[in-house]
Amino acid sequence: MKKVIVTVIAATAIMSCREEVKEEAIVLNYPTTKKVDSVDVYFDTRVSDPFRWLEDDRSEETAAWVKAQNEVTFGYLDKIPFRKQIKERLEKVWNFERISAPFKEGDFTYFFKNNGLQNQSVMYRKDAAGKEEVFLDPNGFSKDGTTSLSTLEFSKDGFIVAYATSDAGSDWNKINIMDAITKEKLEEPLMDVKFSGIAWVKNEGFYYSSYDKPKGSELSAKTDQHKLYYHKLGTPQSEDKVIFGLNEKRRYVGASVTEDGSYLVISASNSTSGNELYIKDLKDPTSKIINLVNNFESDNYILDNVGTKLYIVTNLNAPNQKVVTADFAKATPENWVDFIPETENVLNPTTGSGFIFANYMKDAVSMVKQYGYDGKLIRDITLPGIGSAGGFGGKKTDVDLYFSFANYIIPNTIYSLNPKNGQSAVYQKPKVDFVSEDYESKQVFYTSKDGTKVPMIITHKKGIKLDGTNPTLLYGYGGFNVSLTPSFSTANIVWLENGGVFAVPNLRGGGEYGKKWHDAGTQLKKQNVFDDFIAAAEYLIKEKYTSSDYLALRGGSNGGLLVGAVMTQRPELAKVALPAVGVLDMLRYHTFTAGAGWAYDYGTANDNKEMFEYLKGYSPVHNVKKGVSYPATLVTTGDHDDRVVPAHSFKFAAELQEKHEGTNPVLIRIDVNAGHGAGKPVSKTIEEQADVFAFTLFNMGVKSIK
Repeated sequence: MKKVIVTVIAATAIMSCREEVKEEAIVLNYPTTKKVDSVDVYFDTRVSDPFRWLEDDRSEETAAWVKAQNEVTFGYLDKIPFRKQIKERLEKVWNFERISAPFKEGDFTYFFKNNGLQNQSVMYRKDAAGKEEVFLDPNGFSKDGTTSLSTLEFSKDGFIVAYATSDAGSDWNKINIMDAITKEKLEEPLMDVKFSGIAWVKNEGFYYSSYDKPKGSELSAKTDQHKLYYHKLGTPQSEDKVIFGLNEKRRYVGASVTEDGSYLVISASNSTSGNELYIKDLKDPTSKIINLVNNFESDNYILDNVGTKLYIVTNLNAPNQKVVTADFAKATPENWVDFIPETENVLNPTTGSGFIFANYMKDAVSMVKQYGYDGKLIRDITLPGIGSAGGFGGKKTDVDLYFSFANYIIPNTIYSLNPKNGQSAVYQKPKVDFVSEDYESKQVFYTSKDGTKVPMIITHKKGIKLDGTNPTLLYGYGGFNVSLTPSFSTANIVWLENGGVFAVPNLRGGGEYGKKWHDAGTQLKKQNVFDDFIAAAEYLIKEKYTSSDYLALRGGSNGGLLVGAVMTQRPELAKVALPAVGVLDMLRYHTFTAGAGWAYDYGTANDNKEMFEYLKGYSPVHNVKKGVSYPATLVTTGDHDDRVVPAHSFKFAAELQEKHEGTNPVLIRIDVNAGHGAGKPVSKTIEEQADVFAFTLFNMGVKSIK
């Protein structure tokens, strides 16, 4: 058992809502993590993996390790005097009503509502007379609120609903089928469904996707052959037919049915970028599945159709995406005709009320144009400000559409839109305990190591002093074509009102500037992402927003890798590191669950010697060095995370605890009955946020909060 002396602040009195404190030293005892003789050989290079045993998520030994680590971590967190105060404040600011945009199915109008602190949002409906009732309450799925609603689709007539649920955040779901009028269960659930949509054919049945249940642990065993099934209502799941993926081995297969019910559209891919595109004429029972795009070199999907005319979104020869058209009879790429051409800004279109809405992203913020199906521009949509707008989608028959708008200081607000005249109005504005006018967000452009200009939005209270002492959270992702656009975080209210700075750079690897920006942060260019993040930190320090003593690095999933790589490359850069559910073992990530599908972004250690050496050169698990003082680190993960298995975090924490020198604590917080993050109950979210903020501020030397 390794002992470390850390400084703990103990409260002695409370005066005027602020705590007077004194410091006392305690001994932090890390659990002993045994080492095993496990070695892999890559291109004649031997790589030891002494904590390999932690990959076994079903073993009693791993469970005992998790329990011991949590005892140390929560024992430490319990001694932070303002931890409870942060949690109480989070509960208070979270306690406001949240209502989604409404949508119509059959004779009812449906919407989701959360009264504030409900673990899961509740689905309501109204009839034509305006009578409101609960339709589906996920809070009743489990006693602790850890079973969530993951997806839901109505049959074309709105009479039947199929909805998928997830237990403890797992990607493995079950699909329940219910009479939407009487709310009675129609048949037994479909089990073991993963990475799936629900695509109805009239009210007769639906398409869904899944993998064969893996041998061994369902949370960590590899799943790499996705199949598309058709379930006919009234028949057992064992009779569901495989429609695609039996002979064609693909890691990801998804399906949709066009709004008019004419076509089945299938997307198939082996990684998270690039897909084949297939289509089948559902009007003709004898029709076969036709291949439209026969390679993985571009991303493509069918936006809509009018009769046999298909509207296709693609980045083929258009890194920022465009909309093209083609007739069903000749819909391969050589027959595509530009409909909404590519521009300098990234396009993400939707359809509704018989119009196409081109949502463009310019320097990570939204601007929206409305088009007719004849290709003519109708108008620019006036947005409430500078930020992120989403929605604008609906059925062709919808009279009104809805969109959301938010940024880092404006809570998510729902607007109704009359698409005929372009007029919008507030539909639902949340009553949040936050005065937006007291805060400001500013976008800056800084220079990365190789001269690339990178945008970053910095948010804080108005009038803060730029003296290098502001607690600052630098949050990043930088991968998988994911764009970090301005959004409002309820949790960040507590950070900002205590004088904190929140900074979000749009790193390469993301999608903010299209496919070229994404590709510039992948595989042998992955270091660009880390350099961009480091340069963002250096900008904040140079401009006196903060200093290394008051800087925290935060990111989740691929962003957890980002934090792990930067803290091992530049351990002196920040005071605190917060890698969440991170991909941290870059030599073995592709051997777990669907991890092999991430190879477009990362490459794998088995590709070639150059790729192996590159990955090993930044893999956080393999770059913790003995005798180095690392930042105060709180690794967070969930024991049911089957997206990025918790073994990544377990091994990284074990390496840190063995090799780290100094008094900064290096801890791991393992959420029980929690997954990668989707569907996490509000109560668990608040607890985790309180612990992260308390740990961060405490290790920056903050002695009291407001």
